[in-house]
Amino acid sequence: MPDFLAFDIGSSEGRVSIGTLAGDRLNIQFLHRFPNKAVPVQDSLYWDILYLWDGVLAGLQRCFGAAGCHPESLALDTWSVDFALLDEAGRLMDNPVHNRDARTDGVMEQVFEIVSRDEIYRRTGIQFMQINTLYQLYALVLAESSSLQRAATFLSVADLLNYWLTGQPVVEWTSATCTQCYDPHAQSWATDLLDRLHIPSHIFPPVVPPGSVLGPLRPPKVLFPNVGETPVVAVATHDTGSAVAAVPAEGERFAYISSGTWSLMGAEVHAPVITPAGLTYNFTNEGGAGGTFRLLKNILGMWLVQACQDVWALEGARYTPAELVELAAQAPAFGPLIDPYPNSPYFRTPGDMPARINAFLRATGQPALTDRPGILRCIFESLALKYRQTLQQLEEIVGYPIEVIHIVGGGSRNTLLCQMAADATNRPVIAGPDEATTIGNILVQAVATGHLPSIAAGRALVRRSFPLKRYEPCPSDDWDRAYSRFLHLAGE
Repeated sequence: MPDFLAFDIGSSEGRVSIGTLAGDRLNIQFLHRFPNKAVPVQDSLYWDILYLWDGVLAGLQRCFGAAGCHPESLALDTWSVDFALLDEAGRLMDNPVHNRDARTDGVMEQVFEIVSRDEIYRRTGIQFMQINTLYQLYALVLAESSSLQRAATFLSVADLLNYWLTGQPVVEWTSATCTQCYDPHAQSWATDLLDRLHIPSHIFPPVVPPGSVLGPLRPPKVLFPNVGETPVVAVATHDTGSAVAAVPAEGERFAYISSGTWSLMGAEVHAPVITPAGLTYNFTNEGGAGGTFRLLKNILGMWLVQACQDVWALEGARYTPAELVELAAQAPAFGPLIDPYPNSPYFRTPGDMPARINAFLRATGQPALTDRPGILRCIFESLALKYRQTLQQLEEIVGYPIEVIHIVGGGSRNTLLCQMAADATNRPVIAGPDEATTIGNILVQAVATGHLPSIAAGRALVRRSFPLKRYEPCPSDDWDRAYSRFLHLAGE
């Protein structure tokens, strides 16, 4: 019964897990959790990367020490777009800046003055969000950053942690494709595009495919003298890539929503779909496990709820996820709506989210919401309607009807939102598994080490191993009328 050690570090929490292949089932045991959050310093917003590294070390200690595990391999995944710069000696030069930092305000427009929007999309196939790595790097160019000028190596956050685990300075393919600095047709960094923006292209290291074995684990010997030669696998290091690997789909005509801080909605395709419609609708082509592409769109997701919770906690009210669903269910249906698109000036950055929602409502001629149930209902119904809009655009781009929607991640436990998604889109929704990112991480490890023949076999394993819930659609004229109102509000 082989074991696999998985580190899944999201924007709010890191989780360390052991996955065990036991016959025709996969069992997951959680070993360690640690929080993650943005850290403000003066006017900038950072990630505390050394704290996250300490969480990785603590997870290793739980596995190789207290739990006495001997995993076949280990791997980690994180969010995308943020990065670190290393000097010639391989030392970290600065703390990674958070993608919601204000340094990219207005930067996209300045980039388009040098390289057109059409050309960037044609070369990279990536949607336009000001959080993208390309605009973060160009913000450093504009600031005449000495760190960028002296840097020897660029690594995504996941690749930085893998470098500290193995000593191998490479970028895994799914993370590379998310930067808007990579050409998926040429299968290489878009160096000429970077050169035109005065971003030093020599800092970008080799790209390795998901499932690559980077080498043996080499953590600090003083802490781990007996880890042996445990291999470290570069799985789909972008967490959504790992989550989609665990979607328990059968066939190809499905859509997925990886529902967490973001809602990432799209289809799995075998080659990048870089078309005028994709550009118009701002769809992205990100690498996936098994050489596939994730044709998807970013939607703000549970970030809106989390930001509301932060405000309500300061007011003395704390809610569990189940209590939030119960609150939303108390509010009247089909009230005011927002458009949760990622570049929204109202919702993109941290702040008083209930006040920002009401600012959007006032700006669009809708009544303000004064109670928490109403605000939550507004968020959930707006997300469901955004899923409907995105599904229609997705079907136009891929040229075939989507038969079922799979919702994975923490949002799959939100029974109200899952039913709303089915009703709004008029498609059946299959919810689960909720720990899809960890599961996908483990599946890619199992394929890389020869314990599973393919991702398809891994998906069959997921269907046997984890509870799934099906929601049948109950469409109504009320949803149609709400959707008509929503389209008049859409900012993207």
